[in-house]
Amino acid sequence: MKKLAIGLFVILAAACQQQKIGYVNTVELLDGYQEKIDVETRFNTKRSAFTKKRDSISQAFQLELQDFQTKAQKMSQKNAQEEYNLLQQRGQFVGQQLQQEEQQLQQTSQTEIDSIVSKVKNEIKAFGKANGYAYILSGGDGGAVLYGNDADDLTDKVLKILNDKYKK
Repeated sequence: MKKLAIGLFVILAAACQQQKIGYVNTVELLDGYQEKIDVETRFNTKRSAFTKKRDSISQAFQLELQDFQTKAQKMSQKNAQEEYNLLQQRGQFVGQQLQQEEQQLQQTSQTEIDSIVSKVKNEIKAFGKANGYAYILSGGDGGAVLYGNDADDLTDKVLKILNDKYKK
């Protein structure tokens, strides 16, 4: 009985050793993926243009408000209040439009980043299947690998595949 238990243990240990396990530092992988870098660059350019547009509109509105305050002193209180209400409504409308535009910009960027993350996950799966890995774990910040042998780190291999495919 004792020999049977030892024999089973040896067989199980051998079976476990045959499974390949690797890990990928997902933070490093995404930070080095050229498509993600390009999307972030494009988003930052759009964000910068939006910020300039918002600041320009805000500055023009402030000038208009100052002009109104000067004119209001010469107007009747009723006319001044009516014009102020119209000015305030227009300011709220413009503010809402800018807020919607900013939300749309953020949503578009998030959709593109989500697509990239999905593409990276699919490439990791494909790499694992093609190279006989039973498991590929996630390393890096928030990953499941607290320590791993450098030989089992697949980050650079997967990153090269992703960047090569992106260049095509």
